[in-house]
Amino acid sequence: MADLVKLGRSGPMVSRMGLGCMGMSGMYGPSDETESIATIHAAIDAGINLLDTGDFYGMGHNEMLLGTALKGRRGRVLLSVKFGAMRAPNGAWLGVDGRPQAVKNFAAYSLQRLKTDHIDIYRLSRVDPAVPIEETVGAIADLIRAGHVRYAGLSEAGVKTIRRAHAVQPVCDLQIEYSLISRGIEPAILPTLRELGIAATVYGVLSRGLLSGSRPASSGDLRAYFPRFVGANYERNVKLLAALDAFASERNLTPTQAAIAWVLSKGEDIVPLIGARTRAQLAEALTAPSIRLSGDDCAELERIVDPAAVAGTRYGDEQMAMLDSER
Repeated sequence: MADLVKLGRSGPMVSRMGLGCMGMSGMYGPSDETESIATIHAAIDAGINLLDTGDFYGMGHNEMLLGTALKGRRGRVLLSVKFGAMRAPNGAWLGVDGRPQAVKNFAAYSLQRLKTDHIDIYRLSRVDPAVPIEETVGAIADLIRAGHVRYAGLSEAGVKTIRRAHAVQPVCDLQIEYSLISRGIEPAILPTLRELGIAATVYGVLSRGLLSGSRPASSGDLRAYFPRFVGANYERNVKLLAALDAFASERNLTPTQAAIAWVLSKGEDIVPLIGARTRAQLAEALTAPSIRLSGDDCAELERIVDPAAVAGTRYGDEQMAMLDSER
């Protein structure tokens, strides 16, 4: 994975795919710390230089894991950090805090957990409806001027918010969900990003494993509560995705490879974040950049995996209501 692309007009050079580290901190059920660190090292050795985390993943565990894994390797990677989501000791979600003083407080703790003197890309995890985005991004701009942060990003923001934020501080990328069955960014958000020179770092490219045949194994797996994985919705979606399996098989691909290759085909300004928790998962994903889907292949994928036929929203009602990108 030697090829690098520029992350938006104002951002750094990044690998064609990034590694999303959330799943290494219990969000999808138990994970193995030794294997997680080995996976991070394998990703770096393979040329991935963009690592994505959040200060609320495992209530700080994910950042501490990265701080340990990156000893002696910090100069080889860019750290993308989300902040602002608040959690209780029992893991419950308590809302979002985008106040300027909170931004700087969150950053101070992240720097310590990550064992670093700077965060490469810093972004509010969800837009705080109680705080103007100009104030939140203005605080990130303060951190940039002070040398604690290098670039500003956004997460799950809608068109109006993107424009307002970008007017205060150049935004290098928007982190948002995008996959064969979650194409909501295509009508308005993606054209706006391209107009402004902002890249998209996209998560959920396998729809949290739905496209690869994975399913929740325990109540500790957040997916057990996501509408697309529940009851009749899940059964309907599995039947729908049988056509994806057939498409991949006919081309000697796995569904994972086909789904990631489709996202990569959408442009170099779209950088998929691969949520691999093991070296085996990472190895499968790393083959995707070398796969070339034809225009006809992409059209066929979009026909057989129709988002309108998918049962269930990408999050539950409460979390969907928090998404500025869905307004």
